[in-house]
Amino acid sequence: MRSHDPLLIRLLTHNVRYATDSPFVGEEKWEVRAPRLIAELSFNTTHCPESFIGLQEVLHGQLIQILKGLNREREGEWDFVGVGRDDGVSAGEYSPILYRPSVWTLQSWDTTWLSETPSKPSRGWDAACRRILTTGIFRHNHSKKKLVAMSTHLDHQGPTSRLEAAKIILGQIEEKSQHGHLPAFLAGDFNSQQEDDAYRTLTGEASPMRDLHTMASPEKRYGHYYTFTGFGHDKPTKIDFLFANGKTYPWLSHGYAVLENRFDDAVYSSDHRAVVADVALP
Repeated sequence: MRSHDPLLIRLLTHNVRYATDSPFVGEEKWEVRAPRLIAELSFNTTHCPESFIGLQEVLHGQLIQILKGLNREREGEWDFVGVGRDDGVSAGEYSPILYRPSVWTLQSWDTTWLSETPSKPSRGWDAACRRILTTGIFRHNHSKKKLVAMSTHLDHQGPTSRLEAAKIILGQIEEKSQHGHLPAFLAGDFNSQQEDDAYRTLTGEASPMRDLHTMASPEKRYGHYYTFTGFGHDKPTKIDFLFANGKTYPWLSHGYAVLENRFDDAVYSSDHRAVVADVALP
């Protein structure tokens, strides 16, 4: 690849469902789900070294197990940035970003709590839980192109917290992308459908972000529409998204997919489906 060629990147986001000792009806414990989910992540990133993976709802032990699985054939191939939301270290759920250090150099990263006190572990507005945004700034080792990667998980109960979180995230995108001079993507479980305030704020006229589902032409969309399925007893909804600052940076879209989370063995790898987008930086 020449340094001026478009840089092809695969983005994948998946809420993995936290490991619980009290699974729902239809839900298997993590030790059953883990190998299926790790295989999904590995298979869908094998042939694109520039891939990024954004995860949500992953506990520390799950994250270590996922990294061990991804690094099984080549030690140190994958690394991550992120912290547990409860203490800023390892307690509580992470929203980590996984990447290959041989391909991307991490230049800086941080965690923002989606609350009135964003610099410390905290819960905001009407949220039921602490919520975070993980941000990393990366430089591609060959082309030297930079990008901003973000992963988040908005609250499942508080509509005000989701709206205010969206505003905080847009502020972080504006700052970290240097007012649109750097490409930025946002991966996550937003607990918001397209008609909800948080989604409309993230994609509205004042926002630089575009939904990568709508950026992909219809003939380049694959798989399901809905991203949340539950474990067979919930109404499916579309609440997991990949966004890019396509209004201020000329991202190229090459494809979009919502993958399966349950195959012939009838085991749900998660109550969410993975979302994948193939994009390029000119």
